[in-house]
Amino acid sequence: MPGYFPAIAYIQFRIQLNDCTMATNRKSTAIILITALFFLWGFALNLNPILIPHLKKACQLTDTQSAFIDSASYIAYFLLAVPAGLFMKKYGYKGGIILGLMLFALGAFLFYPASLSRSYGFFLGALFIIASGLTFLETAANPYISVLGDPATSTRRLNFAQSFNGLAASLAPLIGGTFILSGKTLSTAEESSMNPVQLKMYLDHEAAAVQVPYLIIGLVVLSVAFLLYKTSLPEIVESDDSLEVEGSVLKEKNLLFGVLAQFFYVGAQVCISSFFIRFSERVAGLDEKSAAFYLFIALFGFMIGRFIGTALMKFIAAPKLLAIYSVINMILLILAFFGSGKFPVYALMGVEFFMSIMFPTIFSLGIRGLGSKTKEGSSLIIMAIVGGAVFPVIMGKVSDASSIQTAYLVPAACFIVVLLFAWKNIDVEKLKLSMAH
Repeated sequence: MPGYFPAIAYIQFRIQLNDCTMATNRKSTAIILITALFFLWGFALNLNPILIPHLKKACQLTDTQSAFIDSASYIAYFLLAVPAGLFMKKYGYKGGIILGLMLFALGAFLFYPASLSRSYGFFLGALFIIASGLTFLETAANPYISVLGDPATSTRRLNFAQSFNGLAASLAPLIGGTFILSGKTLSTAEESSMNPVQLKMYLDHEAAAVQVPYLIIGLVVLSVAFLLYKTSLPEIVESDDSLEVEGSVLKEKNLLFGVLAQFFYVGAQVCISSFFIRFSERVAGLDEKSAAFYLFIALFGFMIGRFIGTALMKFIAAPKLLAIYSVINMILLILAFFGSGKFPVYALMGVEFFMSIMFPTIFSLGIRGLGSKTKEGSSLIIMAIVGGAVFPVIMGKVSDASSIQTAYLVPAACFIVVLLFAWKNIDVEKLKLSMAH
């Protein structure tokens, strides 16, 4: 029996090692699948800048009316973020993700009957259902990827995952511009010269362009939902080395400031992207397909900015980088307001690059230190995405009342709030460093 106890110890060691290996593999699989979700919702949301000029033609809308495309999408975040958080508190991250994907697919499939009826209200309803699904995905995926690893690198990890959101954002206008936009916009004279039958045929043809793309999107999303359903994902229990948050999460001042900053940031981001094609047409004289290609380049820069920003955070504290980027964006938007020709378009493309790190950085700074209340705090920050429903309507009204170039001062003002939030968190970083020393 002399080798019995060492053998038992060895077997126990191997079992523990296998358990650790399995846990590591599960965590790696989880990171890959959750990162794929960032791509999916990034693609869906960034088709809106294509849908705005497209449905403006097909449904004969004003700039203000077309802005409700964003409102239908982003109002869902406000209405469903808290219910999504509560749902996941009971059923876990995986349950929330599966439900989100099912809603996403349903909304995509509804684009087919909406295009047949050419009803703007039907389109808005389908977009609302898509966004309801995205709300569940974002409420789950953002905090999940943040806590799926070392808390010290959560901001960089979230920025890395969001980089694939940026990849989707760059591909959406390229693919959407190719398969949805016809490149033909009727002038007032051309429209007046058509008889009712000819005009209806033109409008019906425009509306039908969304059918195949959205059917494909729905099928892809259903496939991902099935794959996730069959995959075992680790359920994360949020905890950290900080003191446990006591009482209502609404007492957390930094979280509330993060909610406000995210509200203004998302409003700015949606304004800049959604009116980019209209801006390029009116200010630089580009046609819609060329403008869509410029938007693709701009959003490709957005994606590259995520990777570069993630790398820069190894050397520059996240709040400081957020503050620097906020100032640069305000300057670029002022230049876009005063410029002429293609220069203002280039300025907006620069804004896309410097917006790249903002959402994930505000998010991770906002939920920092919340412990077991991370899901509740995440829900509040996801609710703030409703800024994307509010500011484009304001911008549309400014555009209809004056000019689209003047309207771009709206997002410029939004970055002031982002700058103030970054500045506050720079002070927090300084306080932590002084306490550490």
